[in-house]
Amino acid sequence: MPPHTSSAAGSPGEGEEQSGPPVRQALSDSVYESIKAMVMDHEIAPGARVGIDALSRALKVSPTPVREALARLESDGLVVKRALSGYRATELLTRQGLQELFEMRLLLEPRAAALAAGNATEEQLDGLERILEEMQVQPSPNGRYASYRDFAGLDQRFHEAIGQAAHRPLLADAVQRLHAHLHIFRLGDVVGAGGPTVAEHERIVRAVLRRNPERAAEAMAEHLTRSMERQLQEDGGDEPATP
Repeated sequence: MPPHTSSAAGSPGEGEEQSGPPVRQALSDSVYESIKAMVMDHEIAPGARVGIDALSRALKVSPTPVREALARLESDGLVVKRALSGYRATELLTRQGLQELFEMRLLLEPRAAALAAGNATEEQLDGLERILEEMQVQPSPNGRYASYRDFAGLDQRFHEAIGQAAHRPLLADAVQRLHAHLHIFRLGDVVGAGGPTVAEHERIVRAVLRRNPERAAEAMAEHLTRSMERQLQEDGGDEPATP
């Protein structure tokens, strides 16, 4: 039985074809979140084929919103489409892949934080503080995607907001396209979700608010380095970094 299916993802019948854009978008978003949860929780195993017809039956929707959801998940890097074989869930990051992801982040995000300290508007500074405040009140996750979805979303928003505040569109786009939060949170235990991550984000925000580029870059580099270390401590070898 698929989790996270809401009434919006019920049988569309004629209503799906005749409903207006808001209803159709709600259905599309619901199907996307349901399939995303299956991938994140490994109910669709890494590397497994993702069947459109099977998902349509399981979620009681037509194939159209399933195709739309899979296209979005492909953009997220959670599924891949192969010629003649359809969609498959992407494999988990290996230890080397995890290290390479953080290497990319360490090249991009400290620079973004430094630029944000110098270029962020007052509205963007307020936005960073609001994201941080929301993260501070998130409940502790229990390992299922449903329990850490909001925290993961806020983590994504935080790092992308830093990129946007740098006022370097190519840099912001590169940060967003890494989809680092999805790849890391998909590995298993939500390592550092809560205390350490929020405390490290606080230090970044303080440096940006004080318009201190050097300290902002240092705080971001420190956060990413510690995050990588926490993840690697959970991984004992060269296999995918599962707990």
